[in-house]
Amino acid sequence: MTIAPAQLLQQARDFAAEDPDVGSCAELLAAVADATNGDEAALAELQDRFAGHLEFGTAGLRGRIGAGTNRMNRVVVMRAAWGLGRYLIADAEAHGVDAARGVVIGFDGRRFSRQFAEDSAAVLCGMGIPVRMFDDVQPTPVVAFAIRHLGAAAGIVVTASHNPPQDNGFKVFWARGSQIVPPQDTGIAARIKEAPPVAEMTRPSPFFAARSGLRRAPGDDVLDAYLQGVRGASLHPEVLRENPICVVHTAMHGVGHHLLVRALRQAGLRGLCSVPSQTEPDGAFPTVAFPNPEEPGAMDLALALAADVGANLILANDPDADRLAVGVPTPDGSYRMLSGNEVGWLLGTDAILHSDTGIGEDGQPREKLAVTTIVSSPLLGRIAADLGASYTATLTGFKWLAHAGFAAEARGGRFVVGYEEALGYSVGDLVRDKDGVSAAVRFVELCAWLRVQGRTISEELDRIALRHGVAVGDQWSARMEGASGKARINTLMAKWRDKPPTALAGVAVVSVEDLLTSTAWAADGNAPDVTLPKSNVLTFHDAEGTRLVVRPSGTEPKIKFYLDAIGQAANAADLPAA
Repeated sequence: MTIAPAQLLQQARDFAAEDPDVGSCAELLAAVADATNGDEAALAELQDRFAGHLEFGTAGLRGRIGAGTNRMNRVVVMRAAWGLGRYLIADAEAHGVDAARGVVIGFDGRRFSRQFAEDSAAVLCGMGIPVRMFDDVQPTPVVAFAIRHLGAAAGIVVTASHNPPQDNGFKVFWARGSQIVPPQDTGIAARIKEAPPVAEMTRPSPFFAARSGLRRAPGDDVLDAYLQGVRGASLHPEVLRENPICVVHTAMHGVGHHLLVRALRQAGLRGLCSVPSQTEPDGAFPTVAFPNPEEPGAMDLALALAADVGANLILANDPDADRLAVGVPTPDGSYRMLSGNEVGWLLGTDAILHSDTGIGEDGQPREKLAVTTIVSSPLLGRIAADLGASYTATLTGFKWLAHAGFAAEARGGRFVVGYEEALGYSVGDLVRDKDGVSAAVRFVELCAWLRVQGRTISEELDRIALRHGVAVGDQWSARMEGASGKARINTLMAKWRDKPPTALAGVAVVSVEDLLTSTAWAADGNAPDVTLPKSNVLTFHDAEGTRLVVRPSGTEPKIKFYLDAIGQAANAADLPAA
């Protein structure tokens, strides 16, 4: 939507008058002055900054830092905090949540993260809602864990996860420690629209909020309890004490280093080498162009260190430590980064085979549930079926994986593993979100355990392929920034709907599913019912079982494509051909 220049300039001036941040206010007013003097580029920049409001989408807000309604800034964050607070006070009781239980707040090392956390705490305390805010940066999974550990009503994490350095975000969790799902997300979004101007919000200082009993910091018992939970969930306890291995880790300038070191030492690992220049939090991310282990060049320093020390394993966390990347040695002495699907198959097989779920009310072992998303490889479903576990595929986003876990518990089962191909894993019910720390410990223990069996990670992947199927997948995306990019993504999705492909690489498409319209088509007339919630996702299946999924990203300005195929191999020699 294009805003008339005079209206746009006034809208920008009004926003600047409300913005308490001197720097962003000055930046915005400078752009207004340039646009007033006829600078077309400045006018276009203002159009993008005020092209609607930053959408309260996948668990909250995420976007580029800067002044404007379509950016991440103190005004937008305080309105979001007010909307969450108002929802807790007015609506949450209907869903069994009492605002008096308070909100846990954590933040990462990105630009403005601490400031946005302080602003959120001030707004909530001004509404009479107790706040437990961490004094220093924390991994996202620790905050998710703390919500349940402290019995809070909700949680906020200020993070943009693995997004570019210029981004930040505002992620919201509910009382069960998982990211919000309907009706919480839409309810909070509606309340945000009712937020008053920032000047009318009561915002006590941290000192007065603490003196009144509304603000406290979580104690050391939170981290201790989390680490105890990681240790208690080990599938191969003591294996690292008896079988030492060498591991290289990079925190990617994020907040995961210190906690991961404690967790791995607790598990018995002695051979840990960290990439020194990437150990401490730094929102500028000086050694990487893009702080995402999947991006080209992001792992260069870790790969070089691994080659120097002869590491058995490479681990990488993203900046808020909720994701995990893994690298393994190859026969020629180099290292290969595993895909998110490969890590998911390995962790999934290990969890299904070795998790102890206890005995249910019927006297039988409780059902084991493995979960992944519709854009991740379907091979986990075969693994689960072959090993006697239950399996569910959900929409993209860990809030849906957690929701499936809650459903399993309600019917007497237990969630043992969940993953999404974008390097997110949950290895049990300790944290109801993706957790790059506990997953790292679990993977290191698996690596050591396999060595005891005389197998490597690569050999275990071959064993999985021979038993359950040879799965091959690829994922690619196109980044389209700003309001014009969003419009282009919408246009592309519309084109895929209007003119869907009739073949994939020459093989006829035999079925199509559209989650946005909750419809499906099949060439044989036997289209399945679409039972997943509405989402802007298209899936195409060809006659040979290959699957293509197309969707806009929920956290970045991208359109994304996922291609998966599964075949069979009779023996190890046939694996490359398959």
